[in-house]
Amino acid sequence: MLRVEEQYKRPLERLLPEMVNEKGLTGTALEFGVSKATIGYWLLKLGIQYRRVALAPDETLEIKHQGR
Repeated sequence: MLRVEEQYKRPLERLLPEMVNEKGLTGTALEFGVSKATIGYWLLKLGIQYRRVALAPDETLEIKHQGR
C-alpha cells in the first residue's frame, strides 16, 4: 500500500476509486503490480464500496458525491 501511495503521491482512499472506475479491477491491479485479490482487500480495508451495474442501451447512471 505504501509503495503505491508513494509512487502516485496520493492516498489510496482517493486513488483507488478513481483508478478502479477508469481501468477496472484488473487494469488497476496490473497498473499497481498487485493481484486483483489485493485490490479487493484494499477496497474492503479502506471501506470503499465497489458495485457492478448493468445498464440497458437507453439507461444512464448518475453518481452523487456527498461531501464529508
